[in-house]
Amino acid sequence: MKENQLSDAIRELAFQMDEKEKRAAELVIANKELVFQNKEKENRAAELVIANNELVFKKKEKEKRAAELVIANKELVFQNKEKEKRAAELVIANKELIFQNEEKENRAAELVIANKELVFQNEEKEKRATELTIANKELESFTYVSSHDLQEPLRKIQTFATRLIADESKNLSDKGNEYVLRMQDAASRMQTLLADLLTYSRATSSEQNFEKTDLHIIIEEVKKDLAETIAEKNATIEVVEMCDVHIIRFQFRQLMHNLIGNSLKFSKPGIAPHIILKSRIINGSEVPNQKLLYEKNYCHITITDNGIGFKPQYKDHIFKLFKRLHDKEQITGTGIGLTIVKKIIENHNGVIIATSDLNKGATFDIYIPQPGTEPHRPG
Repeated sequence: MKENQLSDAIRELAFQMDEKEKRAAELVIANKELVFQNKEKENRAAELVIANNELVFKKKEKEKRAAELVIANKELVFQNKEKEKRAAELVIANKELIFQNEEKENRAAELVIANKELVFQNEEKEKRATELTIANKELESFTYVSSHDLQEPLRKIQTFATRLIADESKNLSDKGNEYVLRMQDAASRMQTLLADLLTYSRATSSEQNFEKTDLHIIIEEVKKDLAETIAEKNATIEVVEMCDVHIIRFQFRQLMHNLIGNSLKFSKPGIAPHIILKSRIINGSEVPNQKLLYEKNYCHITITDNGIGFKPQYKDHIFKLFKRLHDKEQITGTGIGLTIVKKIIENHNGVIIATSDLNKGATFDIYIPQPGTEPHRPG
């Protein structure tokens, strides 16, 4: 019985040992499997780390691509705007080019018209020059007739009238003597008129030889010519200052003779004439007159008197041919003197301005352009 129990115990122990060996073998296999699985897990973990790193890298790359795409889109928008801007500028430039071409065509058409006008004006100038040549020849003929054919009959009328009064006045009635005196006076006025017309014709057609001249010399010559009238009227001619002037000498002498003579002629009764002359070089910008060139130098000559003057509204009227402002019975003259003055001023490309008021004297401002002088600036 005991032996059976021991055999059973031995068999049970053997069985358990086999089982333990199996379990140990299974445990070894399980451990190996576990080690293998752990290695696999580690491999998977490593692969997962690598995958995560790859994922992070790809994510960063995507973000970079997205950022680049944003920049590219912005750049594309900017390029499109620039293209639109350039296109708009090109449209404007094309319109400007079309406008300029049209303007060029207009200018070309205007130039054609201007050239035709210039040709026409040149032809007209040639015609006027031809007419002027003919007129000058006619004027020369008139001058010859005035100085010879008309003067001689006048001298004879004056001579016979003088003889008639001297030899036959006793045989003539008072009215007859009056008629002879009137005839003599008319002949004398006619002779003065012819002399003035001759002077005017010379001022119109004479050669224009300009020379630098001292105005003092011309004024002294005129004073000698008018010495008798100056003494008779007890006149004072005051020369304040005089500059040299570029002029046609003999014409300017006539101009001064006429202006000073006028001041003496139109003096106030019972009051000694006082005539003041002065001149200086000025610049055209100093005088508010459109006829004077801004950058041109002028000799400004002023002649002022204390005579009877004239109404301001006649300041231009007095320079017209045969225009008289005063009664010819009271003041003699032909009305040509100031016309001659204006013609001489025109020959010098100058300007003359008359200023006056009735019974307050008169002032004549003359501006004669001067070459080669430095501008005088008021200081």
